[in-house]
Amino acid sequence: MNKGDLVNKIAEETGLSKAQSTEALKAVLDSITDALKSGDKVTLIGFGTFSVNLRKERQGRNPQTGENITIPAKVSAKFKPGKELSEAVDTGELKKELS
Repeated sequence: MNKGDLVNKIAEETGLSKAQSTEALKAVLDSITDALKSGDKVTLIGFGTFSVNLRKERQGRNPQTGENITIPAKVSAKFKPGKELSEAVDTGELKKELS
């Protein structure tokens, strides 16, 4: 599912127009992004928690040359699924399909 598919699903489920659904999705994503930019955590009970994580500077190796390189520190977004989402995804049919 891509963003367009998600907009169509929102429009179908809510009765909103595609334009309104696009704006609603944009507002949700922008709100989550703004919260993460300011270092806040976003918790949607049953769905999951978005947070930021600091990855410290570390040493790596260039696979082409074998040369040691320094990988700079980075702040990245992190998502931890909630219990309800994990249980909803953990279906026997999907396990069979993926294995």
